[in-house]
Amino acid sequence: MCSSTPMILCFLCFTSFFIPILVIAQPDFQFYICVEDQGNFTTNSTYKVNLDHILSDLTTHRQVNNDYAGFYNFSYGLTHRANVIGLCRGDLMPDACTRCLNNSRTLLPSLCPNYYEAIGWYDECMLRYSNRSIFRKMETLPGFYAWNPNNASDPNRFIQVSRTLLEQLTTNATSGDSSQKFATGITTIPNFPKIYGAVQCTPDLSAEDCSICLLGALDDIGTCCYGKAGGRVQAPSCYFRFETYLFYQLPSISSSPSPHIAPSPIQSNSSTPPKPSRKLVTVVVPIIVGVVVAVVILTLSIYIFVKKTKERKPTNHASGSSMAPENEDTDEGSSQFDFDIIKTATDGFSEANKLGEGGFGVVYKGRLPTGETIAVKRLSRASSQGDKEFKNEILLVAKLQHRNLVQLLGFCFKGNEKILIYELVENSSLEKFLFSPKKCVSLDWKTRYKIIGGITRGLVYLHEESQLKIIHRDLKASNILLDADMNAKISDFGTARLFLHDQTQGDTKKVVGTYGYMAPEYVHKGHFSVKSDVFSFGVLVLEIVTGLKNNQIHMFDNEIVGVVGYVWRNWQNGTTQNIIDPTLTSCSKPEMVRCIHIGLLCVQEKVAKRPTMSTILLMLNSYSITLPRPSQPAFLLSSINSHMSDQLNHNSIDQERNEMSITDLYPR
Repeated sequence: MCSSTPMILCFLCFTSFFIPILVIAQPDFQFYICVEDQGNFTTNSTYKVNLDHILSDLTTHRQVNNDYAGFYNFSYGLTHRANVIGLCRGDLMPDACTRCLNNSRTLLPSLCPNYYEAIGWYDECMLRYSNRSIFRKMETLPGFYAWNPNNASDPNRFIQVSRTLLEQLTTNATSGDSSQKFATGITTIPNFPKIYGAVQCTPDLSAEDCSICLLGALDDIGTCCYGKAGGRVQAPSCYFRFETYLFYQLPSISSSPSPHIAPSPIQSNSSTPPKPSRKLVTVVVPIIVGVVVAVVILTLSIYIFVKKTKERKPTNHASGSSMAPENEDTDEGSSQFDFDIIKTATDGFSEANKLGEGGFGVVYKGRLPTGETIAVKRLSRASSQGDKEFKNEILLVAKLQHRNLVQLLGFCFKGNEKILIYELVENSSLEKFLFSPKKCVSLDWKTRYKIIGGITRGLVYLHEESQLKIIHRDLKASNILLDADMNAKISDFGTARLFLHDQTQGDTKKVVGTYGYMAPEYVHKGHFSVKSDVFSFGVLVLEIVTGLKNNQIHMFDNEIVGVVGYVWRNWQNGTTQNIIDPTLTSCSKPEMVRCIHIGLLCVQEKVAKRPTMSTILLMLNSYSITLPRPSQPAFLLSSINSHMSDQLNHNSIDQERNEMSITDLYPR
């Protein structure tokens, strides 16, 4: 199962730094992972064409924005873009680097057929690709441990000396103007074996992110390698390795490098740049001509394709009263459907196909002539606010493409009929599982943790990664849908607001959302921001771990408190484990308590103290990060007491004050 190097792979289901998603042992790679979480593509898909194209000539590209020849990061494709990173060990010569990456680009797709994302490590290089952006991001998952089978003679001292060396190398790799983010070094202590070390980050990381990645990995040196005469921790963005033998190439004397940093393979000793040779010109000119011709052909092909697509696009001018959105951007990422096709697909919007009903209409299950099942949201004709929210969903959701968001497939206009067509999400909403005495038992901790991670990634995309910056404003359990594999998908964007990327806060006179999930600054002052969504996320996390609805009331020391206050009081008393959902029996209690901790950080009353979603993702993925102590949450005592007292006086609990929540999709 292992390669010829004296290392043994270690696969751990629960570790403090790495949680491999799908592990497949293969002798050609030191280790590789097909990332199941990102899903699969079809054999003849656009993504496969884009991926094959970029892999086919990966090593023939020259990095014009990076002076380290052992690092490649490229994207290809107008839609369903493929993103690829190739990284060679910093001491490797160009020819050896090219051979290693060429082997990787051939082997990895064959080992992970039809996977959107995969990563493979040889001893000398790493290759990864994905349909999501992976550039300039510090990522610690997925990864692996490995260790030398030989034992260290003095384990305590050996691990201490090794860590000191690697910490020094981390400083070297992240200091100065190093383009490689790579450093090597040796310790020589009397009466003690030599220890060789190496650290490296992907060069597109900032020095700060590189340092965080490496120091986070070093926190696991004892877990992976204690008592062994060497080991490594490998992540997508960084790695370290230490051995009692030389496993890297020593820098040449003429290069005059710093003591611990190996020179760049393309480093020149000459003070003046060499003149291009005639042979180089002979090779480069045909390449440039070929690229220009290819670009022209590609441009013409795209133009013809777009033109033909528009000519084929159906129209809906029924009775001369068709309606079109004010913004023509709705064509982007969505398609206009013929009303008769949708009517037939839903069997005339029959009651038998009805999935759910909300404030703005009814959702039906449908089946297109192609056999694809869909969810059809039919806007209520009686809704006075429907047009605005309907256009809002088209304009926003059509531009959002992420596996943790419900996908908008298209729309339909005909007279007074306004319809949205979504992908059908098989397993209803999180609310239907979480708060059902029968269904909640199917939500084991592994599934709940997966759902929390999916919601987190979806919000990171909305807040930071998409072309638009979106504030959802109505994040709650009923708006989290679950697909057949229990992957979380954020839905219902009728109340979402678009932000400029440098905008930090918005204001509104009309507060919309669901009481209990809404941040205090939003309820009281109409201020909303990404931290408003963070607050809602925190409430949702507390619900997922405790199994309690946020609108449930509890008595604690003769005080009436909501779920947030109830969790906070138990946190203060050190009885947090007592409020974990009792159906979660054989699970990782520390991991649950950590999620409660993260949830409390999200619901802090002071907006500035709440973490961003990208920080939360890092907290969930790396136990090496120490969580700060949360301060008192919002809606803890007085506001909850007054609100709940009013409800008790009327002998009822108003579950929602949401005047614009569109529709919850509840497949049968």
